[in-house]
Amino acid sequence: MGCKWVYKVKTHSDGSVERYKARLVAKGYTQEYGIDYEETFAPVVHVTSVRSLIAVTAIRHWELFQMDVKNAFLNGDLTEEVYMRPPPGFPHSPHQVCKLRRALYGLKQALRAWFSKFSTIFGEFEFSSSPYDPALFIRKSKHGTIILLLYVDDLIITGNDLIGILILKITSV
Repeated sequence: MGCKWVYKVKTHSDGSVERYKARLVAKGYTQEYGIDYEETFAPVVHVTSVRSLIAVTAIRHWELFQMDVKNAFLNGDLTEEVYMRPPPGFPHSPHQVCKLRRALYGLKQALRAWFSKFSTIFGEFEFSSSPYDPALFIRKSKHGTIILLLYVDDLIITGNDLIGILILKITSV
């Protein structure tokens, strides 16, 4: 499988250049089922869960927080062996390949690998996934309740344990 560099210019609201970004993206469209990947599906929060959470938050007068996980897909550990040709501009011989240990943008299994890593880490924080919506995570403790909704790489967080939420936000950054 190959890869390519994707370049983007980030600008301020006035149009001036803020920074230049470069991202290495795998050409996942060339992956073959059963060879390069097995599963691609990863749960995404249901709309009814979002609506219910907002209603509960309003009724109980809880604060609502939103977080974006930076470079989320790059944190997913791969369970399959995936090989990729070296990136353009990287000096290499024609027979060299890179064995990926972590997911890259563009891989078919990147979202699933990220969700698996997220679930494992938040399980260590004593969150449990809802049996009705696997992208809804709840932690109840003597200090209160924290509820998380995961939508791809965005989190909605609420609850009555504000210190726990603050600690969670600080340790997640």
